[in-house]
Amino acid sequence: MSWRADILTLFPAMFPGPLGESLAGRALENGTWSLKVTDMRDFGLGRHRAVDDTPFGGGAGMVLRPDVVDAAIGSVADERPLIFLTPRGKPLSQTRVRELAEGPGAILVCGRFEGIDQRVIEARGGEEISIGDYVLSGGELPALVLLDAVIRLLPGVMGHAESGVEESFSETLLEYPHYTRPALWDGRAVPEVLTQGNHAAIAAWRKAEAIAATQNRRPDLYAQYIATGAAAP
Repeated sequence: MSWRADILTLFPAMFPGPLGESLAGRALENGTWSLKVTDMRDFGLGRHRAVDDTPFGGGAGMVLRPDVVDAAIGSVADERPLIFLTPRGKPLSQTRVRELAEGPGAILVCGRFEGIDQRVIEARGGEEISIGDYVLSGGELPALVLLDAVIRLLPGVMGHAESGVEESFSETLLEYPHYTRPALWDGRAVPEVLTQGNHAAIAAWRKAEAIAATQNRRPDLYAQYIATGAAAP
């Protein structure tokens, strides 16, 4: 059975977008995963298919109505995780990505305007996920990001299973730097250790580079790495 993604959005033409290309696109064509996009305006109210209204308590912008969003969810709801893409959600992590990849799929709800009425999120037991500390126009781009992260981990999508192991966040560490031919470019040489065929030395160099990069660029991740005791000899 393929991994199934349902997208609830006001802009269905945004999908599959980049997910129709490269590895994700080939996996979609061969049935490794499937995509169904639902236009929430189909569940809008009245002649104009209204999907939003002004916020209680005042303020700028509009809020997606709970009755409209709930009806859209009800049209696809099953045992799969229900995820609302919102900047106030829990940050997406590689751990959560792996968990989703190991499951049957996901239902992703793309917010717009000022967001979604919180009551439907709570009533449906949805999970709120953010892809970063910034605000976008809607949840469509975060949905694409989440799906890309998951799809690449599905069996058979990447050419080598190891490709998903030694990479950033696999051990709460950023990935080590990579090099290819030519060995000397613009006066810059490839690190000598990578050209000598000593696999143990290469592994040690890569680990040290990953640790150094994480310590310098992501001290928060480095602190997690130290806390796990992984750095102990």
